[in-house]
Amino acid sequence: MSGHNIRKISLSILREWEDSSNFIDSILDKKFRSNNLSQLDKAYVQNMTLGIIRNLSLLDYYVEKLRKSKMSSETRRILYVGIYQILLMRTPDHAAVNETVNLANGKSKGLVNAILRRCIRERETLLEEKNKMPPQDNFSIPEHIYSRWERQYGEKKATNIAKHSNTPASLIIRSNELLGGITDEDLKECNATKIDDFKGFYETQKLPLNAIEDGRCYVQDPSTSLAPHLLNPSSNHTVLDACASPGGKTAILASLMQNQGKIIAADVEGPRSERLINNLERLGVKNTEILSGDLRATKGKLINENIMFDSILIDVPCSNTGVFRRRPDAKWRLMPNFTDELIKTQLELVNAIIPLMREGGQLVYSTCSIDEEENTRVISKIIKTHTHLKKIDEVQLIPNEINDGAYAALLG
Repeated sequence: MSGHNIRKISLSILREWEDSSNFIDSILDKKFRSNNLSQLDKAYVQNMTLGIIRNLSLLDYYVEKLRKSKMSSETRRILYVGIYQILLMRTPDHAAVNETVNLANGKSKGLVNAILRRCIRERETLLEEKNKMPPQDNFSIPEHIYSRWERQYGEKKATNIAKHSNTPASLIIRSNELLGGITDEDLKECNATKIDDFKGFYETQKLPLNAIEDGRCYVQDPSTSLAPHLLNPSSNHTVLDACASPGGKTAILASLMQNQGKIIAADVEGPRSERLINNLERLGVKNTEILSGDLRATKGKLINENIMFDSILIDVPCSNTGVFRRRPDAKWRLMPNFTDELIKTQLELVNAIIPLMREGGQLVYSTCSIDEEENTRVISKIIKTHTHLKKIDEVQLIPNEINDGAYAALLG
């Protein structure tokens, strides 16, 4: 496929993302299914579109710097594609300019050509300016989000969070011992390095596709192991994994339980439940039943069947502030005071599920957020409402070179 067509597909993805409320992952998946792209072309399109979204405010700065005049949204998107290639992707200049100009129509061709050639001439100056910007501008973090991090963590740590939140995540896999795990040969083939702080996790240079297909390993961030290990259910427990899709945490629970006992893994009907079912089947999870539906509405089925749980994991819907490097579009969907509605949903879920816990049981509340309002403050509200519970332990991870951000608290 020509470079022009690859860039045209990238542009159409950006256009749909800006003009709709769809998540970028679903748009990419749809485009890949409707276009006959090689794996190399898919990787190029994905890297370009996610890179542009990841650096959106920085690219806006460059556009304004290079041309202080009004332009259409489409022309601005085309310039994102060109400037990203020139400054941040290091595509050869002639390809970046010529193929990007071909995306434009009419008079805008000349404008795009002129701006991109100026960008090439001023490349070193523009990159020097980037390094001198405040962290929220350099790393394209919305001001209202960065200011929360600065208040909570301090300036130095907030800067590091912003940096890692804007750096693409490494390839990480988890060895799945339920099906024998990844072999030394697999590890050698993909040039994998053991991650000392997270048992069974490896950083790889390329994916071991055969091992993934066989279910002997799973692409998974180490932060996802935090909640299951904190809950640490016994092999004879009855466990509820609420909001379980895509199934990575469920599979760790099953492994900790040696595929014994019983897990009910719940999530809403549709693609999430389907993905959960497919992943657990591929990973050899045998002790799990799937419950499709929102537990706020369907918990009555469990109550009527008199099913009570020794251990409960509630991985609640959250802001995703700990996983911006994997979901770069999430940061642009969060408005100021974004926690208000989320906290309401989080508390509704917890309040609905706590009555399903057996006396003496334990519960882990977890998020992929690094915002204290969704984490420690929600735990305080839960304990205040459910006075029979107390906080036994809690762990907070912030994004770094190896793991995403995550929070988990153990209540009992």
